[in-house]
Amino acid sequence: MVIESIKSEYNRYKSLTDLAIAQVKDEDLHQIIKGTENSIVILLNHLSGNLKSRFTNFLTEDGEKPWRNRDSEFDGSNQERTVMLNNWNEAFNILINELNNLTDEDLSKKVKIRGIELTVSDALARSLSHLSYHVGQIVFIARQLVGKEWKSLSIPKGESQTYSLNPTKEKKPN
Repeated sequence: MVIESIKSEYNRYKSLTDLAIAQVKDEDLHQIIKGTENSIVILLNHLSGNLKSRFTNFLTEDGEKPWRNRDSEFDGSNQERTVMLNNWNEAFNILINELNNLTDEDLSKKVKIRGIELTVSDALARSLSHLSYHVGQIVFIARQLVGKEWKSLSIPKGESQTYSLNPTKEKKPN
């Protein structure tokens, strides 16, 4: 039940990311907003690299793989949308496949990240926290780039009372 809840949260953040990116023009995906250091492409490449590294053989290998080149995730390459999204979806599939193989009994098992031992529960909390942090950045950048045409990903400003009468975006309890 806990793993299902965690998986649901990962999927929620994936959906927010996808909906935000879908509103951004291809040519704007590499834009760096004043006061930030990263573009949407950079942030999504970083999240993809992180998820692939952490969740490939999650229970049996260190989460920081020798094949990951973290620094290259921030190089700001001129990656096209399709390549960026394929990489993102591949990383997310690795994550979900590993979560599908976990049970609540696995939460107290130990995994390593950069040689530091953590419980599965702590590693998942850390990963979900990291993902939410960067998804917030992606949504912020996307909203700035889209401007007045932005379609709200949550309850639009000024519509809270109307939404409360029909809360269509709420997760139903299992």
